[in-house]
Order: sequence, then C-alpha cells, then structure tokens
Amino acid sequence: MRSSTEAGPGAWWDAVRDTGHLVAFRARTVRRRRASALGLAVVLGLTAIFALGPRAVDVGSVDQPALERALGALQDNLGAALAGFVLLAVSSAVASGGGRELLSRTESAVHPISPVTEHLGALLLAPVNLAWLVQAWALLAVTALVAPDGRLLGAQLVVLAWVLAATAWGQVVGWVVEGVRRTAHGVLVVRLAAVLAAAALAGLHLAGVLLPLVRSLPTTWVAATGQTAGWPVVVLLLLAVAVAGVVAGAGPAAWALRLPPREELRVQSGVHEARPVPTPRRGSPDRALLRRLDRGSVWRSVGMRRGLLVLGLGPGVVALVAGLEWRSVMLLPGLTASGAALLFGVNAFCLDGRGMVWRETLPVSAGDVFDVRAQVVAECMALVSGVTVVLALLRNGPPPLVTGIAVAACWLVVVVQVLAITMTWSIRSPYAVDLSSPRATPAPHAAMAGYAGRLSLVTTLTAMLFTGAAALPWVWAPAVLALPFLVWSGGRFLRARRRWLTGDERARVVLTVAAV
Repeated sequence: MRSSTEAGPGAWWDAVRDTGHLVAFRARTVRRRRASALGLAVVLGLTAIFALGPRAVDVGSVDQPALERALGALQDNLGAALAGFVLLAVSSAVASGGGRELLSRTESAVHPISPVTEHLGALLLAPVNLAWLVQAWALLAVTALVAPDGRLLGAQLVVLAWVLAATAWGQVVGWVVEGVRRTAHGVLVVRLAAVLAAAALAGLHLAGVLLPLVRSLPTTWVAATGQTAGWPVVVLLLLAVAVAGVVAGAGPAAWALRLPPREELRVQSGVHEARPVPTPRRGSPDRALLRRLDRGSVWRSVGMRRGLLVLGLGPGVVALVAGLEWRSVMLLPGLTASGAALLFGVNAFCLDGRGMVWRETLPVSAGDVFDVRAQVVAECMALVSGVTVVLALLRNGPPPLVTGIAVAACWLVVVVQVLAITMTWSIRSPYAVDLSSPRATPAPHAAMAGYAGRLSLVTTLTAMLFTGAAALPWVWAPAVLALPFLVWSGGRFLRARRRWLTGDERARVVLTVAAV
C-alpha cells in the first residue's frame, strides 16, 4: 500500500480523484445555491468585462496626445504588473499557511487526505481570494488597453497562462515558508526575512531604482512577446512552467504538513493573564470590555493577522511598483476593504465559536454586542484600505483638491457599504467554522466565491462613479454623490441591527456559530 506522503504517478491519480470528491462534498454543503451561482456568474462576467470591455470604450473625444502618453506608460509598466502578480501570489500563499484548505483541520483529522490532495485543493482555491481576483482583472484590463489590433486574444491568453504559472510557483514558495515557519525557530526566521524584504523594497524605492529594476526582469519580455505573433510559444512555455510548479509543490507540502503548526499551537496553549478592567474616558465600560474581547479575537488569530498585513501592504506595493495614478488608486480602497471583510466580516460572529454561548450570558445589552462587533470589523477594513491610500500618497504625492475629496468620499462610502452588507450576511447566513487555522475561511468556499463576486462588483461600480466625479470641475460633487450611498447603507445596517435584537434571530445565530 502506498504511503499518503508519496508523490508517484499513482499517488497523483489518487490525489486528483480525492480532490474531486472533496470539491463535490463542499459543493453540496452550500445552503443558498442560487446566490452562490449568481456570485460565480458575477465573477465570470467581471472577468469578461475586464478582458474585453476596455477595448470597446470610445475614446474619440479624449485628448489624443495625453491618451497616447497614458497608454505608453501602461505598456511600459505591464511587465512590472506581471511581476507584481507574482509577489501577490507568494504573499497570499505565505499568509494563508500554504493555501486554503478544502476540508477543515478538525474534519480532515479522521480522513486519509494526502499532502498532494491538500496541495491541489489549495491551488483550486487560490481564486477564492479577492486580492488575487482584483490583480488578475487589472492585468486583463491593462492588456486589453495596450494590445495591438488583432493581438488581443493572444495577449490575454499569455496573461492567463502567466496567472496560472505565478499561482503554482507562489504556492510552492508558500509551502516552503510554512515548512520553515513550523521548525524550532522558524517563526523568527520568517518574520526577520519579511522585515528584510520590506526594507529592501523600501530602500530600492527611495533610491529610485525599484521601477527600472522591475522593468529589467524577464516579465517585460513576456509582456512584449505576448503582443506579437510569437504568443503561442510564450503560452506553451508558461503552461509548462505552471505544470512544473504544480508538481514541485507536492514535496514542500508533504514536508510542511508533517510538522506541527507551532504558531497556532502557541496561541491555543498559551497563558493569557487577566488584565485590569478598562476605564474608558467616554462611553460604557461594557463596550470597552467587549472591544477588548473582539479586538483580541482578531489580532490573536494567526490567519487574520497575516491576512490583514498582506491586504494592507500588497495593493499598496503594487501601486508603488506599477506607478498607478490617483484615478486608478481609487479602485483599491473598496477592494482591500472587501478583502478584509472576507477574512471574517462576512460571518462576523464566528470569531467566538463555542464561546458565543458564554458571551450571551454576560450582563451586557445585545445592542452593545452588535455595535462593538461592527466597530471592530470597520476598524479592520479602514486600517487595510488606509494603508493602501497612504502608500499611494507616498508614490504620487498630494492629489488635486477634487481628486482628494473624491478619494476620501469613496473610501468612506465603500467602508460603510461593505460594513452594512457583511453585517447583514452575518445575521442572515451564519456558519459554524473554526478560524484557528490560517488556512480556514469564515464560510464554505462556494459561498466565499459568491461573497467575493458581489462585494467586488459593488465596490468597483462605486469607485467608477467617484472616478467620474473626480473629473468634474465642482469640488462639492464627490461629497454630494456620497450622501445617498451613506443613507442607503446606513439604513441597511440598522435593519441588520434590528434583526439581531430579535431574540429568536439572535439565538439562531449564536447556536449556529457555536456548533463548531
């Protein structure tokens, strides 16, 4: 009998078959199949729009010299954007502990799931990541703008092949880093390496050599050749690289998964001494205690801590490397806020798990519980999207007045929008999940795909409206445009709050998330 850690041809065939069984099993656990199908359709529709839509835009009334300069800048930076996707694929795999899991750690403990199956499942779930989707859409949109006539199909196939290859090798790096992290002093080594890498990027940027260095990478050749008659050769080469990455990831996955998850075990088995009762300067002491509990639940979680860090720095680093202008940056706050919400906000009360039953016995009002949980979700979204805006500010300098007001208004609107949507989903569709593993998700993967599609659609359309408002000559236009959005989202948030205050609904949510 073959060992589950072997990676021969037979083991690969078994892993592919087992992965198919797990995908079918997870698909049958989806409660709202129509909503999930709608979310998947939104993702596919947006992919088609980004791949073909920019080519269909009529630019006849645009200043042609300015348009040519803009397209030239995009063409020059397309190779840098391809390199940025590799960085994103690596950081996502590293942050999630090697990739997402098809079956949770507690569920898989009694099943003979091989490391190869875990590896294949993580690759399949890579698109269930809003940052991954956004960057892929951005590559497709930029390619559609700069590809010569008659070369669009080949150029987009090159982009898709590059996405596959980058994802496969990003997964390899993710497993290697996770294996190192699980060694005796691995956590310290990984953190030190991350700090040195960030310092190196910052130093190169301050020295003014980061962008020229990135443009000198082979990704520039890939981007240029993909827009010529030689694109089939590039596609075949990239597909071969992708297959090699899939095969190469099995070994590091087996090594990493054999080792104990030291960082998570340290959190679960650590001793946390009681701290003094907080004495707030303003507000209720009960709310201060609830804020401490909720913030601690987020920041002690290994997966959420890593995810927030990647979401905060990843898009901003891409903006630094690719040289995105303010109108392009306006799309990022909503998408990064949505990514933060997808870490736990779409199922906000799952943070407590079984402890939710104990929390319901505390002598605090149900309104305080809801308000504080919503505040913590909003803090996480504002934090990661704010880091992106700050990095864009360092890259581009202060924007014009109208553009600055539009960015601020768009930032506020998308945070309130996503908060209202996610708190509604948290009440309407709670799930029992264990977020102790960094590979866990707050909802089934099909539901997560639907959530990602709908959030990205809403925030992208909102950002496009504010991008148009930034082009108007009136300073007050973005602020006025924000008012109906805030009123609508505020009403939706209040409806979710009223539903939580209903005893039957609150009991349903509590008992559901506590059944871990």
